[in-house]
Amino acid sequence: MFQFTGYTKPNWFLKPLRWAQLTLTDDDPGTFDPDRWLAYFKDIKAQGAVLSTGGYIAYHPSKIPLHYVSPKVNDDNDVFGYMVEGCRKMDMTVLVRTDPHAVHREQKEAHPEWIFTAADGKLRPHWSMPDVWVTCALGPYNYSFMTDVYKEIVEAYGVEGVFANRWAGSGLCYCENCRNMFREKTGLELPAAPVLSDPAYKAYIAFRQERLFEICRHWDGEIRKISPYARFIPNSGGGSLSGLDMRWLGDYSDILFADKQARSKTMPLWANGKNGKEFRAVMGNKPIGGIFSMGAEAAYRWKDSVQDNEEIRLWVADGVAQGLTVWFTKFHGKIYDRRWMDTVKDLYRRYAEWEPYLRNTGNLARVGLVYSQETGLYYGGEQGREKVEDHILGAYQSLIEARIPFEMVHASYLKDPGHLSAYKTLILPNIACLSDEQNEGLKAFVSSGGGLLATCETSLYDEKGNKRANFGLADIFGVDRAGEVQGPLKNSYLRLNAGSAGAVHPVIAGFGDTDRIINGVYRLPVRENTPFQDKPVTFIPPYPDLPMEEVYPREDLRDKAELYLRDYGSGRAAYFPWDIDRLFWELLTEDHLRLFINTLDWLSREDRLLTITGPGVFDVAVWKQERSLTVHLVNMTNPMFMRGAVRELIPSHPQELSLLLPEGVKPATVRFLSTGRQAEYRLEGQRLKLQVPSFPDHEVIAIDRG
Repeated sequence: MFQFTGYTKPNWFLKPLRWAQLTLTDDDPGTFDPDRWLAYFKDIKAQGAVLSTGGYIAYHPSKIPLHYVSPKVNDDNDVFGYMVEGCRKMDMTVLVRTDPHAVHREQKEAHPEWIFTAADGKLRPHWSMPDVWVTCALGPYNYSFMTDVYKEIVEAYGVEGVFANRWAGSGLCYCENCRNMFREKTGLELPAAPVLSDPAYKAYIAFRQERLFEICRHWDGEIRKISPYARFIPNSGGGSLSGLDMRWLGDYSDILFADKQARSKTMPLWANGKNGKEFRAVMGNKPIGGIFSMGAEAAYRWKDSVQDNEEIRLWVADGVAQGLTVWFTKFHGKIYDRRWMDTVKDLYRRYAEWEPYLRNTGNLARVGLVYSQETGLYYGGEQGREKVEDHILGAYQSLIEARIPFEMVHASYLKDPGHLSAYKTLILPNIACLSDEQNEGLKAFVSSGGGLLATCETSLYDEKGNKRANFGLADIFGVDRAGEVQGPLKNSYLRLNAGSAGAVHPVIAGFGDTDRIINGVYRLPVRENTPFQDKPVTFIPPYPDLPMEEVYPREDLRDKAELYLRDYGSGRAAYFPWDIDRLFWELLTEDHLRLFINTLDWLSREDRLLTITGPGVFDVAVWKQERSLTVHLVNMTNPMFMRGAVRELIPSHPQELSLLLPEGVKPATVRFLSTGRQAEYRLEGQRLKLQVPSFPDHEVIAIDRG
């Protein structure tokens, strides 16, 4: 074995902004060209490498009993060690990628207690690979065997970190270890099925997470005994439907990686940036790698496929704009389709040139979009996509179309006034599950001058999914719950009402020649607990949609608001008792977009940080670095914006940009990074104004401070 012990330095995780991952296959050793890959790493200016060995297959000559070693790997052909040595010569950071989710038959026969067990007591064969078996994540295979694997790799090769893929298990395991541990911890038997109404399953959720985090800390502690600066890095999700507490992972980790490799089905182009924001909501300014694959991401698993290059460019650009470092992943050491290689080289070289302006120290967004894992788990459950995530996606799409810089906010921070002080306005898209402490934090936020936009059943449940008799935020909303959710409603409308003197309330400005628009599909009956003078949006109940002769309204409830607006302390609150966010995601109607954004502007009572005027769709972000500010624009003006794959880059129309500079900041120079050209700009007070020329994919306006 090679020996690199002692190589790892403090804070190594702050250095790489450009990662390259190579995941080998069992037939690679002796048949692929490692020097070609090393030359490619150098050519693209990669700063970090992620190389696979350990767990399911070792590509180093492991001495651990029962550790499967690829047949052509031995002391004279240490494939992993050779790649590590080559990367070290280029001063690259090196992580090892391991995969502990499956084992071969020999391991299964010797240690059946390592294997995932179904409810019927049968050991679980792998769903894809014959004669391979799925492991139990909570028992001795992970805790003991994989610990030995990690210690061997870190001691022999001095890697900076261990990045574990599929380490958190494959479902509810009924092996004897899991049964005994769960019984000892809770006094209960394992639940018969993952059903939230079963108290045993709720207890299992907490038990599983606690055990996984115990294993995580154990692995990290054991490798640090060998190399104090090395880290264990768990692969994990990021959003409302993620199965592990992202706040814990964010507090624990010095670096994480967002593993959303490509988009699938109807995923929009901005999904990569969204995942980055979800991670940064718990990581702050700690580094986060955005893993992307060249392959098409679909249920059919074409792992050696290649996407259109333009799709890759925009997907990666959106991640970078939202604070991710770049990380490409390639499965298989042999390359069947080489069309991606020049594109990745171009991207990596571009971001190498931009590097000083990509080392962000903070985001200037004043709007926070909240996501809640408790809501996803305890309220959404098996319907998490429809009941939880679709509301978030609708709000997200609205902010994209309005070109408003915003951040994601993990709900655990709602009780932290210091964290919330960065924001002027918070959006709660059906955040049903909130604790008493979170509700109190939101009340304090609004009382001190913040704006709050909430929809549907926000705060109607506690943090464990137990339904309250009334909203936890009833005094902010100014209404009480008055029934169960109604819907799906058909043929219901909203009346837009001018004031008594004919004045148009700001939330219904710009609708033109109409006094009614589409209502939501799901609504929650409420009753007022405080007087409301302004009722610019009221309820027209459903009426028959057939026979056509019967299609006319029976009621027009002009005293029944469908948007509740009020001052609260020094701040403002807006509550929609219906699914404006979810329905916008379904229909993408301009009326719902206008109503949502008008309401947001009414709440904030401050000038927007950034305005961009001109045709097109752009994802935007405003960052600060030590000596500069940057404005990112990702051009999503494309017919494939909402559903891939992008086949061509369509140059943007010129845009008029106006940025509110932080107090005391004066620009010395302003440049367009895509061309390197100086920008002509003017200052109007603290506003910087300029025209952004046409660009194909990603433009960054770099403002060096005077």
